[in-house]
Amino acid sequence: MNMRLPYRRMWESESEAAAGREYGGGILTSTKHGVKIEGFHQRGNSWYVSADIPSDLQVQIGEANFHLHKYPLLSRSGKLNRILYDSRNPDLNKIAMDDLPGGPEAFELAAKFSYGVAIDLTAGNISGLRCAAEYLEMTEDLEEGNLIFKTEAFLSYVVLSSWRDSIVVLKSCEKLSPWAENLQIVRRCSESIAWKACANPKGIRWAYTGRAPKVSSPKWNEMKDSSPSRNQLVPPDWWFEDVSILRIDHFVRVTTAIKVKGMRFELIGAGIMHYATKWLPGLGNDAAIAVEETSINNGNNSSSSGSDGSWKGGLHMIVAAGTRDETSSLQAKDQRMVIESLISIIPPQKDSVSCSFLLRLLRMANMLKVAHALITDLEKRVGMQFEQASLNDLLIPCYSKSETMYDVDLVQRLLEHFLVQEQVEGSSPSRQQSLSDKLVGSSLNAKARVARLVDSYLTEVSRDRNLSLTKFQVLAEALPESARTSDDGLYRAIDSYLKAHPTLTEHERKRLCRVMDCQKLSIDACMHAAQNERLPIRVVVQVLFSEQVKISNALANNNSLKGGGVESQFQPIITNRKTLLEGTPQSFQEGWSTAKKDINTLKFELESVKTKYLELQHDMENLQKQFDKVMKQKHTSAWTSGWKKLSKLTKMTNVENHDIANHIPTSEEQNRKTTRRWRNSIS
Repeated sequence: MNMRLPYRRMWESESEAAAGREYGGGILTSTKHGVKIEGFHQRGNSWYVSADIPSDLQVQIGEANFHLHKYPLLSRSGKLNRILYDSRNPDLNKIAMDDLPGGPEAFELAAKFSYGVAIDLTAGNISGLRCAAEYLEMTEDLEEGNLIFKTEAFLSYVVLSSWRDSIVVLKSCEKLSPWAENLQIVRRCSESIAWKACANPKGIRWAYTGRAPKVSSPKWNEMKDSSPSRNQLVPPDWWFEDVSILRIDHFVRVTTAIKVKGMRFELIGAGIMHYATKWLPGLGNDAAIAVEETSINNGNNSSSSGSDGSWKGGLHMIVAAGTRDETSSLQAKDQRMVIESLISIIPPQKDSVSCSFLLRLLRMANMLKVAHALITDLEKRVGMQFEQASLNDLLIPCYSKSETMYDVDLVQRLLEHFLVQEQVEGSSPSRQQSLSDKLVGSSLNAKARVARLVDSYLTEVSRDRNLSLTKFQVLAEALPESARTSDDGLYRAIDSYLKAHPTLTEHERKRLCRVMDCQKLSIDACMHAAQNERLPIRVVVQVLFSEQVKISNALANNNSLKGGGVESQFQPIITNRKTLLEGTPQSFQEGWSTAKKDINTLKFELESVKTKYLELQHDMENLQKQFDKVMKQKHTSAWTSGWKKLSKLTKMTNVENHDIANHIPTSEEQNRKTTRRWRNSIS
């Protein structure tokens, strides 16, 4: 990216005018030089000075060689002085400085400045030249108005006063670490950008690229065309595109400075989402995510030699070699760094970024194996606004060693974070004092939306044959009963799970159906469930009973509509009929007469089913009696029969004794008989 500005800045001071040095439209010159030269010229990778004196010093920087003279350089560079002094060799004529910041381009400008050749200071070269001057130790101790002073003045008075120049300089600092950090260039540019982004743009002619540019870099030179007029309303996101060209660490610095300045958190979040969409191509759509997953998986299985990569826009790299990292891909490593940095700077306020963005970021974080602490923090953020999620964003594949296709455990954690957040907000004293009916209703609506979302998610993941019954049941029962006003979605998920798992036992099917409340099923769902052969018989009976209750209520409402005069009952009839139509399925709403016919048909079918149910119940009772009789005979032991025989003998003995006692006469009776016999004998 060519960051060089074609325009020049004017900056002068009295001391420099007196010294004969000037910033002539950004041109920096020095009149003090001991060698008369005609200019610099390049031959291949070598630079030569056209002078009447042959060069006596060769400076090598990377692959570039500079054939220069000692005197102009030594008079301005403390480092070159020290190198020659420490060498103890006055005939030393070759010096290598491969670690010079800014490379050959910055040294070329520094050498020209030492010779007094005019150099063009721009926002594109000032940071490299400032770092090179610091490296070469071109301080005021050697000469007044040396290169450090000149470049520092240009940064302070020209660059930092311009929005565009600050962006360009900060972008050019990417290759100058750690020199740009140590010299506070990054910090000063970040604060300058933050101040201008937070300032009121009304009446200020600032160039901005609020719309996506046709090329990869902003058109900095089109100041008049791109600048809004003073009467034109500047959009609040005017700075997004400019800041999004920065590297992630510099973007973090700018965003942090903007937070300190007090910008609205939703605007900061929008800037973060804009940056993420540009630097993480897989965040935009599912197709791009699939491509990212395929490339990472291919990187895991590939091994090649070399380690060089070339940037091709954003974080796309042509990787010639893998590393020993888990992903074996430099691209994945850089994207992981971007995701970790973005998670750390998202404003803590709710709704600062969309829930869809958080879920897509969470998906890539799991795919790239981001730090566990950051993933946990991101999951809590999703839980704060879980009611805004969509099913498509919630279908996150399981990237760990798991048998299931989708990460059900992740959705379980998100749901737990949502419930904890709802409980905390509901129990906080400040919220309880200011809690109104509207807030209570919004909380219930949020739980209802989450319940519908969870039911849809269960319907989707239930097709996975590897999904265990326990995971399905735990996720279905995680929400409180009050969250679901209707269990139609849950019944749909249960039916889908039974279809995908036909080998479930009767006990497992009963256990699965316990998560559903038959009384919360609509008439349509009851009709379907009554004919569903996959459901246990007990559940079908419960559904039929619930259906009968609903039909009875509907008939009762219908009968109430017929009673009473039309004039006196007109308004209640309209209300009851509307309520009844809203509570019936779609097929009943075609007309009230059609609804009555359907209800009568359902009554007839229900009576038939009830008759069959009574027959089955009668047969069941007979079988139960036979079973009880067999079990009684089976459990009768010899000890029990012995006690029974003993008890019978005891009863018989008691009866016999009682009979004997009845037959033995008493003494009075004997006397009576004796007297009678005596009387008889006398007579």
